[in-house]
Amino acid sequence: MNYNILSYGIFALITCYIIIWVGRLFHSNGRVFILSFFHNRKDLTDTTNNLLLIAYYLFNIGYAIIQFSYWQRVQNVTEMISSIASKTGILIFILAALHYNNMLIIYLISNKTQKSINH
Repeated sequence: MNYNILSYGIFALITCYIIIWVGRLFHSNGRVFILSFFHNRKDLTDTTNNLLLIAYYLFNIGYAIIQFSYWQRVQNVTEMISSIASKTGILIFILAALHYNNMLIIYLISNKTQKSINH
């Protein structure tokens, strides 16, 4: 049995689920922050939010596809579980790092905006 093909399929399903779930969550909850940046301009907010979602999907799906080329040969079920877990863990770590980076940027921009409004 070719465990690599099975590993690719399982990893692709898990990755797509995580990427889509997190993307929808960010898209719906992040709208409030974007709306405040654009001073309640809903048309600009919705367009920007949709573009960010598409960029998020493309970036993460591209990363997941690149992971297939770095996959070592899988000989048994234990190696398959280990490789899927490590690659999924790396993806989740990258998503978390990007999220915290984005939150830092939002914080810095909102502080700058508040300072310019108060002065």
